Amino acid sequence: MEDDKLLQYSRQIMLPEIDITGQQALLASRALIIGLGGLGSPAAMYLAAAGVGNLVLVDDDKVELSNLQRQIIHHIANLGQSKTGSAAITLQQLNPDCKLQLVDHRLDEQELADQVAQADVVLDCSDNFATRFAINRACIVHQTTLVSGAAVRWEGQVAVFNGQPCYHCLYGESGEPEDTCSTNGVLAPVVGIIGSIQAVEAIKVITMAGVPLTGRLLLMDALSMEWRSLKLNPDPNCPVCAHG
Repeated sequence: MEDDKLLQYSRQIMLPEIDITGQQALLASRALIIGLGGLGSPAAMYLAAAGVGNLVLVDDDKVELSNLQRQIIHHIANLGQSKTGSAAITLQQLNPDCKLQLVDHRLDEQELADQVAQADVVLDCSDNFATRFAINRACIVHQTTLVSGAAVRWEGQVAVFNGQPCYHCLYGESGEPEDTCSTNGVLAPVVGIIGSIQAVEAIKVITMAGVPLTGRLLLMDALSMEWRSLKLNPDPNCPVCAHG
């Protein structure tokens, strides 16, 4: 590793769980981030800054004024611009060595499958169940680790899925009623915290450091600032991840 890279990532390399080997793994890795809103913003920024070599950014929306309260990757100057293009400006300023692939449309089933198959880790930062279920199915098929996050109002949750149990085991066929930020509101730092945890889990997956949140659901209630960790059990009849 070149001297300037050793200096740039020195505080991470000092961690024995990462070291130079882990940093090289990050530099060679490819992360797929679906959604560049409140969750995807900090996740993408931390992964780029941490040295993930390749980021694939997927979002079909444009930057709106109401986004700026929590979607910190975007700025006033980027209003009306695609979120992928806006995010790219910020990420290139953070780390110009991070290679970016921008996808400014919704992925169809084949495109999603292709992107998931190429990724070392997938971060689901989307805001609807249809997308989450589709991402989960693709990750199961291609055996790609999924880092899932969600937040609304004062609450947030993060889980890592790698085989059984999967996201479908947790929410079933129909999922829960849609709770969106646009209809229920959200405190800005809540999505920042959850998105940052997603970045931590993705780094752990890539570097094989520590114990990821696989098979666990981490829940945060920011109003009381309480955390809970729940063990997830696989659904033996799950149509997505159950075998035999």
